[in-house]
Amino acid sequence: MYSEKKYSEKKSSDPSDPSDPPPSYGDVIEPPSGFRIALDASSPFPTSRKVMDPPCLDADRLSPVYIGSAIFENCVHPCKIAPHLTPACRVPYGGVELEHFGRYDLLPFDPATMIWVTTSRGRIPYGFNPIQGGYEENGTPLYHALGDVNGVKVPGKTGTHLGGCNVAFNGGEHVITRNYEILCWR
Repeated sequence: MYSEKKYSEKKSSDPSDPSDPPPSYGDVIEPPSGFRIALDASSPFPTSRKVMDPPCLDADRLSPVYIGSAIFENCVHPCKIAPHLTPACRVPYGGVELEHFGRYDLLPFDPATMIWVTTSRGRIPYGFNPIQGGYEENGTPLYHALGDVNGVKVPGKTGTHLGGCNVAFNGGEHVITRNYEILCWR
């Protein structure tokens, strides 16, 4: 006859016993760079439910613009992702708005866990934990930033070594040194 045995009644301490319950993993902790969606230039854009609301709109005030990280061979740079552009991923790099055709990761903006904090000159605001968006070839961290170009909020990158915020817009790389925003955890 079959008898049901509860885990709490089990006396086995053998870790290889398959009838032991799985270990508790505790609370899910957000990784330092956030949960991301991997994409490339040929990927279909994910559903709005996955990507959440865009943190920005393009100059037409209609087209959504998201935050992301462009993956290069020896570095990862924060970028903007504008699904209405081809390619969608644009990186402020080398004085231009670099069109990125390789892999990039979209970071869904969650206002319940993330906040944009005003800063200047590459500073990390005291008491805030910035969300890392990438790193330079030498390992120096880069963070997600939001700069204003002619009244348009544009996602880009910042770092203490940059002394400001660099964004890709209208074909160029724009450098904003004062009153831009850095993305931080709440």
